[in-house]
Amino acid sequence: MAIEVGTKAPDFELKNQHGELVKLSDFRGEKNVVLLFYPFAFTGVCTGELCALRDELPKFVNDDVQLLAVSNDSPFSLRIFAEQEGLEYPLLSDFWPHGAASTAYGVFDEEKGCAVRGTFVIDKEGVVRWTVVNGLPDARDLNDYVKALETL
Repeated sequence: MAIEVGTKAPDFELKNQHGELVKLSDFRGEKNVVLLFYPFAFTGVCTGELCALRDELPKFVNDDVQLLAVSNDSPFSLRIFAEQEGLEYPLLSDFWPHGAASTAYGVFDEEKGCAVRGTFVIDKEGVVRWTVVNGLPDARDLNDYVKALETL
């Protein structure tokens, strides 16, 4: 079960598509974070969601907000995926230990070996203020993230 609104967001340190370490707590006190878990790069629904975010990027990466997208792919796969799709925001690898961050947020599907579509809006103090979890085949609505950010 996914962590609930009002919960302190579990910290993590994951490599992005360039092999750089990104730590959630680095944004504390600086930016709100839209933390998006998705099953795998190069799949239809995931590609559609991540490209939709790319097309609306100023709403999700600016002076007040940072978008972090997490999958269980390796950083090497994520780099090729980002280059192919023109994704310039951080794609984080929850590859090893496999699914540790996804598990901490309650969105890792043990049977399938990947994260489900969980999204968490985390405020500058590191508290989860909004969340939604969709099934693997169900795309999320970006407008919901925008509305959640407007309430912070």
